Amino acid sequence: MHEYETLLNAFLTLVVILDPPGNAPLFLGLTTDMTKAQRFQVALRGSIIAFVILTVFAVAGSSILSAFGITIDAFRVAGGLLLFWIAAEMIFERRTARKQQSVDRSTAGDHVSDIAAFPLAIPLIAGPGSISAVVLLSATFSTPVGRLELVAIIFVAIAILFAALAIANSLDRFLGQTGRAVLIRLLGVLLAALSVQYVADGTKALFSS
Repeated sequence: MHEYETLLNAFLTLVVILDPPGNAPLFLGLTTDMTKAQRFQVALRGSIIAFVILTVFAVAGSSILSAFGITIDAFRVAGGLLLFWIAAEMIFERRTARKQQSVDRSTAGDHVSDIAAFPLAIPLIAGPGSISAVVLLSATFSTPVGRLELVAIIFVAIAILFAALAIANSLDRFLGQTGRAVLIRLLGVLLAALSVQYVADGTKALFSS
């Protein structure tokens, strides 16, 4: 069993990267012509798909790295840099704009069959940032019990995101543009600090080996 602080850090990392307040307005943009029931179904299906994807990387992340000859310390440095870039985008409010461009491109045509899978599950929820974070965390939660803990953390984080999508209209109205911007920036600062810790730990391990 891992310490409370380790579990909390893993949980906060995933919640920040999944970005419920940032994805809520994008979800509304994706589902403008849908009823409340249809939006609920899209949010549920997208969350389930994303949970399955992240769980696969949580369980088999180390094996995937080993297949490509990549050490977890090298991935920790690379993943930390990627998370720091995402944090900088959140702080300077560029990530939401980039995500909106992905949404616009994916819905521009008339052949969108299932927005729950794309672009909601991939890449808005299970994107490069969240996948990298899960692989990094899988090194910390390396035992069978640890993997179960990590899967449980992923489930809770996805559940929070799903709840935000389910009440996206009310959440977006409650936060407003100013509140949403402040919250995203605060989450970005927290993610930046966590990503620096990943890079520091990975660099220290690489030089010591």
